Amino acid sequence: MNKDPREVIIRPIITEHSYDMMENNVFTFEVAKTANKVEIAQAVEAIFGVKVVNVNTLNVKPKPKRMRYKAGTTRTWKKAMVTLQEGDTIEIFGA
Repeated sequence: MNKDPREVIIRPIITEHSYDMMENNVFTFEVAKTANKVEIAQAVEAIFGVKVVNVNTLNVKPKPKRMRYKAGTTRTWKKAMVTLQEGDTIEIFGA
């Protein structure tokens, strides 16, 4: 039961830390909570046409937030750090 690659990879994560990791060929994405490392690697290879060497994942836990008088939390989501083969790169902004 193969998933559509666009359902697995939700969006790239653009932060200062992720920019620093891009110099080492490591790109960060928000992925579906149910996706495993194999599915993530296959989706990145299918969408961007690159060779994936390694995938590290983590579940981002919610943080407490307040909206006026009500207490709540942010959403939970899954993050994947994908290491690409030497020489491959992903142009996130198409620059």
